[in-house]
Amino acid sequence: MIQINGPASFWLTALFFFIAIFGRYVLFSFLFWWLFKVSMKDQFAHRAVQTRPRKPGQDRREIGWSVLTSLIFTAIALGVILAYQEGYTLIYTDLAAHATLWYPISILLVLFIHETYYYWLHRWMHRPGVYRWVHKTHHDSITTSPWTAFSFHPIESTLQAIVIPILTFVLPLHISAVGILLLIMTFSSAINHLNTEIYPRDFDRHWLGRWLIGATHHGLHHSQFRFNFGLYFTFWDKWMKTESPDFHMLFEEKTRKADRMKSLK
Repeated sequence: MIQINGPASFWLTALFFFIAIFGRYVLFSFLFWWLFKVSMKDQFAHRAVQTRPRKPGQDRREIGWSVLTSLIFTAIALGVILAYQEGYTLIYTDLAAHATLWYPISILLVLFIHETYYYWLHRWMHRPGVYRWVHKTHHDSITTSPWTAFSFHPIESTLQAIVIPILTFVLPLHISAVGILLLIMTFSSAINHLNTEIYPRDFDRHWLGRWLIGATHHGLHHSQFRFNFGLYFTFWDKWMKTESPDFHMLFEEKTRKADRMKSLK
């Protein structure tokens, strides 16, 4: 675990975390953009969720907001490190400190808590009096791309960022488990905002796939606003009846059409 000792160490650590956080966003966003929009463009051309063109300058605006988001994430990460040094968090570095089974359980538990927190936060952010000030920045991207993944108003960035740090004060989490959770978050967000359905046909009805959010599921949220509020998983949308009635039809349309076009080549 990184130690902060003095002002110079503080600013070097801040720079390190900003590069790591913003760099992770750039790496995943560029990777998914290049892979599915450039390298395999022909195979995935018919899987675009939204066909309307993106707004002029949208990439630039999204990256700009993402810089602010990364700065906020960096500030919160520094706070967690300082709290860890003072012994306030339950982050641990010795795998033997807790039962081996706790490691995967802790990751699954945090994902469930994070999903629950985000689902209800997301619904709250769509309230008319809140949406304009907190969530509209993200929804300015109706046709999304991987660059949309971190494009949030600073208030929303802060609200999104605090849940995992707070959990480090109440749940024992190995430092590598925290890293895995952050990678899952970035990976999932890039997939969900890709605007290209990468999952195979009928995956939306698969025993696993029916619980995972992808580009079609989240793309409908950006175009319909009233449905699909989940982050990683669909279970809260299913339980609360907020899953779009168009989801399975659109998923089938995109994947079936793509398979049909592939078979004609």
